[in-house]
Amino acid sequence: MNILLGSDHGGVDLKRICKGHLEGLPDYVVEDIGVFSEDSTDYPVVAHRVAQAVADGEFDRGILICGTGLGMSIVANRYKGVRAALCHNLYTARMSRLHNDANILVMGGRVIGVGLALEMVDLFLTTSFEGGRHQRRVGQID
Repeated sequence: MNILLGSDHGGVDLKRICKGHLEGLPDYVVEDIGVFSEDSTDYPVVAHRVAQAVADGEFDRGILICGTGLGMSIVANRYKGVRAALCHNLYTARMSRLHNDANILVMGGRVIGVGLALEMVDLFLTTSFEGGRHQRRVGQID
């Protein structure tokens, strides 16, 4: 699975940790488009790049991290074919995949801790879409 990571300055530390975690697991090819410092940056620039790459099919999934996750999720969900899910716990991460076939996980680097974030990443990447009645609903999004 090809995964594209992106963050702004508020999520750079958590993104770095998630990247290291994913690179240690088999079956994942991870690319990080930045940012790479805590210098103030504009989150829409990064969110646009990740969302476009996922929408175009260049990457299977994306992970976006900003301070709260709100801005990144707003930007990413403007793209046809992108279902970006702002998650704060394991239940929402799981359900975003089961029922919504989310393809971008969005997290708040200032909202959740590292342990929870890594569990959410793992759950998001290993949970399959349930399909069935949910497929009809996902089809109605775009």
